Amino acid sequence: MSESPAPFEVRAWLILVTRDLNNATEIADYWIEPSRREARFFARPARRAVGRTVAPNRNSTLISNKIVVMWLKSRLSAYIRHNRFLRQLLASMLDLAPVVTVILFFQILVIQQPIPEAGRFVWGMFLVVLGLTLFVQGLNLGLFPLGESMAHAFARKGSMLWLLVFAFALGFGTTVAEPALIAVADEAARIAEEGGVIAASDESRKSYALGLRIAVALSVGFAVVVGVIRIVRGWPLPYVIIAGYIGVVVMTVFAPREIIGIAYDSGGVTTSTITVPLVTALGVGLSSSIQGRNPMIDGFGLIAFASLMPMIFVMGYGMIL
Repeated sequence: MSESPAPFEVRAWLILVTRDLNNATEIADYWIEPSRREARFFARPARRAVGRTVAPNRNSTLISNKIVVMWLKSRLSAYIRHNRFLRQLLASMLDLAPVVTVILFFQILVIQQPIPEAGRFVWGMFLVVLGLTLFVQGLNLGLFPLGESMAHAFARKGSMLWLLVFAFALGFGTTVAEPALIAVADEAARIAEEGGVIAASDESRKSYALGLRIAVALSVGFAVVVGVIRIVRGWPLPYVIIAGYIGVVVMTVFAPREIIGIAYDSGGVTTSTITVPLVTALGVGLSSSIQGRNPMIDGFGLIAFASLMPMIFVMGYGMIL
C-alpha cells in the first residue's frame, strides 16, 4: 500500500516559510482540486492519539486549505513573491520571530515585568529587521557574486601565485575591518590594562588592541591560503581540521593563561558579517571552476580554517609579549 500524502497545509506552509512561494502555489493548486483528490486526501488512515482513534476533521481541513490558497493567490502574495526586497523583509521577520518570542516570554511570563521603554524596543526591532534585510540584499546583489566571479577569473588565469596572494589579502583585509574583532580587541586591551598585563596608558591600550587585530587578521589570511591550497590539491577536509586542532591543543599548553580565553574567542569573532560572505563565495566559486571539484564537498570549509587559525596565532602573540 502506498504511503498517503502529507497534509496540504503542512507541505504548503513548509515551502512558504522556506521562501519558495512558486512551489507552494503549485502544491496548493494540486491539493485543492475537487472530489477525486479530496477523497484521496481524506482516505488516509485515522491517527492515534492518547490510546484512542481520532479521525481527521474534514471541514476544518478544507477551511484551512482554502485560507492558504486565498493567501497564495492574492494580489498581495503575488506582489511579495515577485518583489525581492519585500520577500527578504518577510524572511527577516520570520528569522527574528523566535528571538523576539523568547525575549517576550521570559520578560512577561517568567520575570513578570513590563518591557522597559516598549516604544524603543519596537523601534529597535524594526531597525534590526530593516538592517538585516538590507544586509542580506547587499550580500546577494554585491559580495557573493563578486567573490565568485573573482574566483572564476583567477581559476581561468591559471596563476597559483596570484590566487594565493588574493586569498591572503582577502582574508587579512576583511578581518582587520571586522567590527566584532575591533570591539573584542578594545575590550581585551582594557582588561589587560586593569590586570597589569600592559601599562596603564592610552598608547599601550591602542598598541595592544592593534597588535591583537593584526595577529588575528594575519591568521585568517593564512587560513584562507591553506583552504585555497586544499581546494586546488584536493586534500581531505577532516585531516587538515584535525591537524589544526592538534596545534590548538599544543599551543594551549604553552600559552599564558591570560591570553587563552581571548584566543579562543577571537576564533569566533572573525566569522562575522564581513569575512564570511566573501570567504565563502571564494571557496564556492573556486571549487566550481576547477574540474573534478564538488562545491558541496570542496567549496566549504574555509570558514572553519578562519575560526581555527586565530586561536593559534593569538596564543603565539601572547607568548611573544
